[in-house]
Amino acid sequence: MNTHSLPPAFQEQMQQQLGPDFPAFEQALEQAPPVSIRVNPRKNKFDTSGLAPVPWCAEGFYLPERPNFTLDPLFQAGNYYVQEASSMLLSEAIRQTVNLNRPLRVLDLCAAPGGKSTLLASLLSPDSLLICNEVIKSRVSVLRENLDKWGYPNVVVSNHDSEDMPNLAGFFDVVVVDAPCSGEGLFRKDPSAMDEWSEANVQLCSGRQKRILAAAAPLLDEGGILIYSTCTYNDAENRENVQFLTENGFRTRPLDLPDEWNVVEKETDKAVGYQCYPHRVKGEGFFISVFKKTAFTAAVKLDARTFRSIRALRPRETATAAKWLQNPGDFSFWEKPNGDVMALPKSLEKQFLFLDSAIRNKGFGLAMGQFKGTDFIPSHALALSTALNKDLPAVELTKENALRYFKKENLVFDEPVKGWLLAQYEGQNLGWVKGVGNRVNNYLPKDWRIRMDIKEYV
Repeated sequence: MNTHSLPPAFQEQMQQQLGPDFPAFEQALEQAPPVSIRVNPRKNKFDTSGLAPVPWCAEGFYLPERPNFTLDPLFQAGNYYVQEASSMLLSEAIRQTVNLNRPLRVLDLCAAPGGKSTLLASLLSPDSLLICNEVIKSRVSVLRENLDKWGYPNVVVSNHDSEDMPNLAGFFDVVVVDAPCSGEGLFRKDPSAMDEWSEANVQLCSGRQKRILAAAAPLLDEGGILIYSTCTYNDAENRENVQFLTENGFRTRPLDLPDEWNVVEKETDKAVGYQCYPHRVKGEGFFISVFKKTAFTAAVKLDARTFRSIRALRPRETATAAKWLQNPGDFSFWEKPNGDVMALPKSLEKQFLFLDSAIRNKGFGLAMGQFKGTDFIPSHALALSTALNKDLPAVELTKENALRYFKKENLVFDEPVKGWLLAQYEGQNLGWVKGVGNRVNNYLPKDWRIRMDIKEYV
């Protein structure tokens, strides 16, 4: 039972904003939130037959109820991402305003936990570069994990404040700012957020958002697209900030949204945004607005010639590493000082060179594994990558054994196995096991181990 109540000042704000629609809004907050997922177009084995689609996202679907996602091997394999439906409106905004048929440089500035990053990765061409940045260091690991599950090799993860990227001025074609906000749109999903809401916090969030937008603006090339979104309703965080952009070198880009979607168009003097309300759409509260940059920013030059701390693999090592990828000729192979081997898409190598000199805290390329003497130890990220060789030896697991794999238990097979094998469920890669003598070792990373009791699920 929900013991939280709407703050009186918030009620007054929404009554003024919605007028006669406020009772329907208030009633919607008493209902269970809808459950929605977005499938991975390069992996999808998730059966979507019979599921209602999310109108504004081709890969989005509603589930009739919320299952235990942690104990679904297909979720752990990156076949889909659990994402709130309203926030998938980003997909339609991108499709209407960005030319997705050419290589792009895209920044997701406030990326954790990775919902919009994985959405962007799915939309972009393989030769596009996607940088997923998170300022809070403790949230970078979950962002990295979700991107590893998604399995796309053209992604960079960085950990910087928005004001800490002057060397990337004019570098990007698209910047997405899904800004930290007061969370008004998530009151139904997270009732405890009601207790943290205050008018003072709204103003604090609005000021922080303006600072982030001011830092994001120079990062775009002239003619680039900036997408601003929040999961909130109030004018201070939405209308005032989009108005700020129009006064600082940006022109609004209206979207053409069908009336039957029930997304509300919100206009200011010079800009337009789009608001999802839970009593009008099958989703939570969400605001989004799109802008084209009109001001000029001098772009930095891509003139770095060597990486600072990685070396190219020797020919024999390259030959070994290449066997693990489906199209190894599309990659170059490198080693970090700690011995980690990574593969870089050749089409993006110059851009990786530049990023290596332009920002400090980042990780890029496909993590391949490590050489241990003459042996190569493959990484978990490699097992989940869409670039992995499809002809590697594999063993199909039952759901029970798949869950035992994610508990990091060693498995017992009917027939003895030897060497590295992909553990699979319904043909989808889960990770690595290795047959050694009479036992099979489980190579799931310790931090990925599920801690729930699985007895009632097997």
